[in-house]
Amino acid sequence: MTTNIFQTTQYKQIMQKHIFETIEYLFSQNQEFAIACEVKHLNFNPQLPLDILDNFNETVLFVLAGYTFESASIDSDYFSFEAGFGENNFGSTVTLPLLSIKQLFVGDNPLLFNLATYEKKIEKESSTNLSMEALLNNPENKKLLKNRKS
Repeated sequence: MTTNIFQTTQYKQIMQKHIFETIEYLFSQNQEFAIACEVKHLNFNPQLPLDILDNFNETVLFVLAGYTFESASIDSDYFSFEAGFGENNFGSTVTLPLLSIKQLFVGDNPLLFNLATYEKKIEKESSTNLSMEALLNNPENKKLLKNRKS
């Protein structure tokens, strides 16, 4: 079975760093840009009305210009910006994982293509921590541990 290299952890880390550094560079040059991203990974605060959300396709294009560009910020995992939606210019802050950005454009020029897919990280406790927690749930075991340290 062949491995899809675009979905490996190593490639995703490379791509996320590339997206981050590209956007940071565009910010440093005060260069407005557009992103195409997957709607299913977007977070809106406040939540958009359903009549607006229903008009989105699986992928949506955001043009970051003017106030939207000025409000944009980035960290190593997420990108966010404020935008107005619909006829009434409903204001919302959009936050998205960097890997949900599929393309980035400056004007009509495609600058970046992302073939990696974003997967929500699930925090897992180590089995050692879970075993120790189970062991310490019994008060008799706690006494043994205290005696051992003495």
